Amino acid sequence: MLKGLGGLAGLGDMGKMLKAAQDMQARMTEIQEELGRITVTGESGAGLVRATCTAKGELKSLSIDPSIFNPAEREVVEDLILAAVKDAQKRAMDRTQEEMSKLTASMGLPPGTKLPF
Repeated sequence: MLKGLGGLAGLGDMGKMLKAAQDMQARMTEIQEELGRITVTGESGAGLVRATCTAKGELKSLSIDPSIFNPAEREVVEDLILAAVKDAQKRAMDRTQEEMSKLTASMGLPPGTKLPF
């Protein structure tokens, strides 16, 4: 009479998978919060311009050495600022990838596995 219920044994595995997915979601939320607290600094012009952003890429501060405030060199300053911001954003992406690699490794996933973020 219960022969057709043999497939129910797999429900335990399904429950484990659901729990693992929930744990992963919770950990991803934690990582998102951590990335909002981690800051990285990019620079250009040998440190004359520094941009600090969160690991999520949000620009938090910009520091410009006063020695480069020459109106005739406005374009140079703009280029240095842009380069510093891009450097900070790249460092933020690198840090995000490091944190995600830690997560995938802790879950036993192969290196390089991309998770939705």
